[in-house]
Amino acid sequence: MPYSPELTTLGFVVSQDREHVLMVHRISRSDDEQLGKWNGLGGKVEIGEDIWSGMARELREEAGIEVVSMRLRGTVSWPGFHADGASVFGFVFIVDEWIGDIPERNAEGPLVWQPISGLADLPMWEGDRYFLPQTFDPEVEQFHLVIPYQDGRPLGWSGVVR
Repeated sequence: MPYSPELTTLGFVVSQDREHVLMVHRISRSDDEQLGKWNGLGGKVEIGEDIWSGMARELREEAGIEVVSMRLRGTVSWPGFHADGASVFGFVFIVDEWIGDIPERNAEGPLVWQPISGLADLPMWEGDRYFLPQTFDPEVEQFHLVIPYQDGRPLGWSGVVR
């Protein structure tokens, strides 16, 4: 059967000292599938849009910033991620430089600079714990993972970390 996931971007804006990352605490909408979770910024890639432009657009919309420099860190395939069983394929970026003033919140919730060293302590998608360490590890060139979900929980992971 052909794999037809929703294409998404996920960006982690790092502070100049590279010790903190901008996270959104998704607490604004009661119907949000991510309600109560912390996450990076991003969203769906639009028709006719490349992934770099899609990530840059999402950062403009969600944080009011313009990207100067960002790097693709890896990809994650999440088969069965959504409650209806739909799948997601995400492109994960680190945003090294930007211009603009980041607001205190966006439509999803507060935007907060969190210590990278403390991300594991935040409520987030359980499967994010599989790829976040690689995202911020300078020894990892790129990663490409599959994290299948069933009934809202990850079943494990497989893939390549280089």
